[in-house]
Amino acid sequence: MSEHCNCGHDHHHDHHHVEEMSKYDQALAQYETHLSDEEVARKVAKIIEEKVPENDTVEVKKFLMGSVELTTLKTTDSDESVLAFTERVNQFEDAYPALPHVATICVYPCFASIVSQSLEVEGVEVACVSGSFPSSQALIEVKVAETALAVKDGATEIDMVMSVGKFLSGDYETVCDEISELKAICGERKLKVILETGLLGSAENVKKASLLAMYAGADYIKTSTGKEKPAATPEAAYVMCQAIKEYYERTGIQIGFKPAGGLNTVHDALVYYTIVKEILGERWLTNQYLRLGTSRLANLLLSEVEGKEIKFF
Repeated sequence: MSEHCNCGHDHHHDHHHVEEMSKYDQALAQYETHLSDEEVARKVAKIIEEKVPENDTVEVKKFLMGSVELTTLKTTDSDESVLAFTERVNQFEDAYPALPHVATICVYPCFASIVSQSLEVEGVEVACVSGSFPSSQALIEVKVAETALAVKDGATEIDMVMSVGKFLSGDYETVCDEISELKAICGERKLKVILETGLLGSAENVKKASLLAMYAGADYIKTSTGKEKPAATPEAAYVMCQAIKEYYERTGIQIGFKPAGGLNTVHDALVYYTIVKEILGERWLTNQYLRLGTSRLANLLLSEVEGKEIKFF
């Protein structure tokens, strides 16, 4: 890709290329992307200190259980282990009829058919990570094929990783084209775009990546794969929710949010819930628009709701 220069002269031979490249910059220019990391950290600390305690209730924990994306993405996953994993979700409905079931089961695409064939609970989505998760380092043809196969095998949602290397080198065109291409394969099914915020380096980059992903067709933006450190952080969540809010105000399109990776405690979950509530408001407090990518958390939430330690999942 040829670089376009910003010297102010009109290189007429390259003029068309400049126009095309700049549509991404034009999109970003409509938003406030010059953020201060310190300022973000300060605002997040204030929200956590002042607002989290009021959300520490059984009702909120029940709600969060219904937002969990029960996830298994291990090198050791097998047909047997994934089948057993899915059976737990089937059994949960009988064991705890008064509690909401999890939102999704999230697996590698090679297990999509097992999950979709053995899942009996109405309303639980089958999510697959696709597009050469977690590095996203693959030819677009491979990403397309993997996504199409996951969908064919019963995936109802796709989680893809944004091409972080291309984003960091300023190749927004390829980043957006890939997202659009995978969204086209998903059709009506939801596409979550993982930004891998821990590798983006600044609040400004998190904001830009969020906006580009939404602009290119993401139905949800997701913090992390959980395979890189740091994974989800409240600061990244704050910036992403701010981007979702501004995008919604400008376009009327409501995009979902999914923190994932590093959600180790119920308090972590309450922090993300609170950030969403404070920035985006009630309209986002449904499991259609707020998802939590974790497995550990399901048992911890269940234990707190029931008032005793339970290892169900």
